[in-house]
Amino acid sequence: MQRIKSKFDAFRQKTNIVIYGTNTVSGRLFDLVLLGVILLSVIIVMLETVKGFDIKYHHELIILEWVITVFFTLEYILRIISIQKPWKYIFSFYGIIDLIATLPMYFSLFFAGTSILTVVRALRLLRLFKILKHPQFSSQSTHLKEALIASRGKILIFIYFMLISSIIIGSVMYVIEGEEGGFTSIPISIYWTIVTLTTVGYGDISPITPLGQAIASVVMIMGYGIIAVPTGIVSAEFANSNRKKPRSERINPCNECGTEGHEFNAKYCFHCGAEL
Repeated sequence: MQRIKSKFDAFRQKTNIVIYGTNTVSGRLFDLVLLGVILLSVIIVMLETVKGFDIKYHHELIILEWVITVFFTLEYILRIISIQKPWKYIFSFYGIIDLIATLPMYFSLFFAGTSILTVVRALRLLRLFKILKHPQFSSQSTHLKEALIASRGKILIFIYFMLISSIIIGSVMYVIEGEEGGFTSIPISIYWTIVTLTTVGYGDISPITPLGQAIASVVMIMGYGIIAVPTGIVSAEFANSNRKKPRSERINPCNECGTEGHEFNAKYCFHCGAEL
């Protein structure tokens, strides 16, 4: 005999469809509204740091922030009660972010200045990729993830090499320039090396001796090549991620427009959007 659903069970089911059902109209609408509220919250936090604007509209900004905080609190509670395994959501990445997004305003009642931490809500905008379940986004994000994982060893070695190079160059510049050129210590000299290698160049420290300027010129030229290295590593792995698969698993041409190169299990054409 089928058990009759209680009003609470029916409420949980409807809530689950709205909050987690990105394939339904109500679910997609809820997610889009949620993203809009998150974006509004981040903008409010930014405006609070503008002194002139905050002085003029401080009361209104606080009210809006509390309204948004209550909204996020209710949403967090509804997410928990609308699923069968709430602990799985609570300790998930998005669950932790959702909780952190609601806490700063409550903490601000006891600790001054913690409300600025609500800017962490910007991380919740990552849900956009979950909402826009376009096959091209899913495929490209998978390729990018695979490329980053495959190149992490090379990138770590590159960073390690650059760290050693920065220490050596910084130490040499400290010996050559000394305190007269602003290189008052080896850590300060390493800071200058990193700033120069990354082509940032704040200009707060600059060599004054001919030998120091010559070394600085070499470091600046090295900086242009260094920027391209990690980009090239990831790009090469990204390009190779699809080539490593057999052709039979890579090619899935579209019957409508004839575009080739789709993933084997792709459901929609990346070019025209037709179902494969």
